[in-house]
Amino acid sequence: MQITSNPSGATVELNGVAAGTTPFEKDFPGGYFHKTKTSMGARLEHAMVARVSLAGYATKELTLTEGPQNWVSLKGRNLGEYWLLKTDHFHVDLKPITETFTGEITAKDSGASPGLQPELSLEEVVRQTKPAVVYLKGLDKSGSGFIVTGTGVIVTNAHLARGEESLLMQLSNGQQLEAKVVYIDAELDIALAKVEEPAGKNEFPHLALTAATNVRQGESVLAIGNPGDAMLFSVTKGIVSAVGKFPNAGPGTWIQTDAPINPGNSGGPLLNSRGEVIGINTQKLIKKNVTGIGFALSSSDVLEVLQRFYPNTRPGSQTSARGKGPATEANSADSTQSPGTNSFVSESAPVPDPQNTSSPEGFGTVTITSEPDGAEIFIDEKFHGNTPAILKLSTGSHAVVLKFPGRADWHRTLEVLKSSKLSLKAALDPAP
Repeated sequence: MQITSNPSGATVELNGVAAGTTPFEKDFPGGYFHKTKTSMGARLEHAMVARVSLAGYATKELTLTEGPQNWVSLKGRNLGEYWLLKTDHFHVDLKPITETFTGEITAKDSGASPGLQPELSLEEVVRQTKPAVVYLKGLDKSGSGFIVTGTGVIVTNAHLARGEESLLMQLSNGQQLEAKVVYIDAELDIALAKVEEPAGKNEFPHLALTAATNVRQGESVLAIGNPGDAMLFSVTKGIVSAVGKFPNAGPGTWIQTDAPINPGNSGGPLLNSRGEVIGINTQKLIKKNVTGIGFALSSSDVLEVLQRFYPNTRPGSQTSARGKGPATEANSADSTQSPGTNSFVSESAPVPDPQNTSSPEGFGTVTITSEPDGAEIFIDEKFHGNTPAILKLSTGSHAVVLKFPGRADWHRTLEVLKSSKLSLKAALDPAP
């Protein structure tokens, strides 16, 4: 298999592990490209994602495999699942950051002067913000997003954008454009897409963001999005139930709300009564006899991602490192459910990379598999996806827990040394 890029010399990571630079070549067995002929043949037992990055250019992610597919012998025996590499040559054209991340981000510090920030009626919030909310459709999933610059930078969830080169974007006025996926955060469930800039001096309607420190428990909120099997650009309302860290949902700061969030709402904005984005609707809790618990990843996390490309952006500012023009005021239908008693529904399971991979020093690699496959992985009480997985962990001691419905939790304490390569294979016993 070969991975090339223009320009060359980009770093290639396979499932979060640095593997080389472009042009990159790696030999794989023939069974990774076509169905294995015999029970002894090699087969790929997990999905594979490549991350191609180069300083000064927007990072690209490539889904290299398709699957899973069931492997059944001639005698009808189920031999498990396997994935196939889509092709033996992948190529990406990397786009300079200066050409991609143009325009301005508006970040408001509404908490600093609440008396000067009048609340709007629900109807007025919808009127001002709905034009900047978008419907996004990929090959086999759909969801929501919102525009944050007049030049067409879109924020959405990574689980919607992952594996997609581009998404079909539709505005509430019916206009359709192609949105190129230009950045996916390896840890947070946040992705950025970009549509071609409008001609002349026209701008896309776009939304202002405010940090989590300005969010008040009990305040009214609106969610705008595109729930599956319902009308597009639907609006639901609720209150902020809680704000803070919630490892069960993932890294970052979370806003819990009782505003209904359904598959297809993922990636859309959670708005306060001033029309400011306080979070990105991401998932809802699925548990017997529990309803009305949804979670939005806070705008503080969104701003953290945007500041990598707009370094002067901060609450109370309207800045652009390389932008132009003033800012204006203004889940998929197919969802997968994580195993476990408390499950969170989103479009698809993210491929985690729990550490900053800009430097290999101070990290080790651990490969985690389980019997049965698909167990939830918790490391130091944070969710890191499902088995099988290849993770990069910082050196030191880590508490590893695997969970699967109907099975007893599997616990281990793992000591990671610098540059070490470890393997864990867990056999989860039936629950007592």
